Amino acid sequence: MNSDLMATTPGLSPGLHSLFNKLDRQRPDRQFLGAFVEEAFEALKAELCLQGVLVYAERRDGFELRSVVGLEPDAFPEWVSPTCGSLALVRRHRVYLFADPDEEGSPWRERVLPRVPCAGLVVGRWPHRHVIFFLLDEGWSREPVDFALNVLRAALGLKLLEERVRINLRQAAEVQEGLVREAPPVVPGFEIACRSIPAEEVGGDFYDFVPMGRDVVGFAIGDASGHDLPAALLVRDVVTGLRMGLEKHLRMEYVFAKLNRVIHRSHPASCYASVFYGELEPNGNLAYVNAGHHPPLLFHRERIAELWTGGTIIGPLIDVSFRRGQARFGRGAVLVLFTDGMVERRGPSQEAFGTDRLKRIVQADPGAPAAELLDRILDAAFAHGDGRPWEDDATLMVVRRTEA
Repeated sequence: MNSDLMATTPGLSPGLHSLFNKLDRQRPDRQFLGAFVEEAFEALKAELCLQGVLVYAERRDGFELRSVVGLEPDAFPEWVSPTCGSLALVRRHRVYLFADPDEEGSPWRERVLPRVPCAGLVVGRWPHRHVIFFLLDEGWSREPVDFALNVLRAALGLKLLEERVRINLRQAAEVQEGLVREAPPVVPGFEIACRSIPAEEVGGDFYDFVPMGRDVVGFAIGDASGHDLPAALLVRDVVTGLRMGLEKHLRMEYVFAKLNRVIHRSHPASCYASVFYGELEPNGNLAYVNAGHHPPLLFHRERIAELWTGGTIIGPLIDVSFRRGQARFGRGAVLVLFTDGMVERRGPSQEAFGTDRLKRIVQADPGAPAAELLDRILDAAFAHGDGRPWEDDATLMVVRRTEA
């Protein structure tokens, strides 16, 4: 249930209606809950016969008093033990009414609140929960208080959950931003262009460049399963693992086998990644491993080679071996690497963009600069989808050996 639905639900009081209209327009921040509690008190104090409201925030070894509305702050303890019976009842039931101040677990008996009826609710998840106490005045009624606080807890919980999701997405984006190279390296005799377009704020595609010394450049492209934070963490582990292994000058097939074992042990079985990695020498020799990725296309003057050699995707199986492939990058040759979001983009008739269209674009002008070829392919794929937003992450890399 969201606050839009609540605000238009018959049976809600005028106070709740106005409160949820305000809730829809707010984005949670550090002061959000305190400000909202003040608004809730003003909107509901007449309807529910409220004396005041207290908010306790969870800390490592107890609950700290964060705000007091309608009452004198000095009358309440600044710190409450997590073993306090009234807090335990609220955490267990989510909403709890203390109708009799003398009942077992009453906040009054534990000297948390004055000797008046009250109600408590909890929002958030451990270890960031908040317990909110509403002190009730004469004339209060159980049914409207119970209904209002349950609806209030659901709306607040949803709003705070939305904020956690937003923060997680921002954290995932920061993880990926920290991994992506801002620009491809300058390699004498070669042109390199690349671009990655996430379908959402955070995607599972990546590309990377690894300087190997002796004018050898390593480059990678990959596609991790899923989206959001899990995909970002998987990309982080794959890219970091590749860099660490390759910087030790280990053979690439050994690096892939070790990386696969690490990913298999540290991620769920549903997490996997396809990766292509190549090392390009100044004379045009290309050594590579293809771990279950779409085979890159190497355009020679008279033919197109597909770079398949390698092994399976990274992650699902623990004991996997990989083979090294070899290719010759002649002068004027063009290598195009891509993820499935590029070639599987659907048109209005549900026909995929496909590799054949990509091949025709390159073959029409193989002497064009790498950056121009990349733009032409991206523009054609975007137009093929009738200008709609990308349904899946799309990453493209073009490497061209110059004629000179």
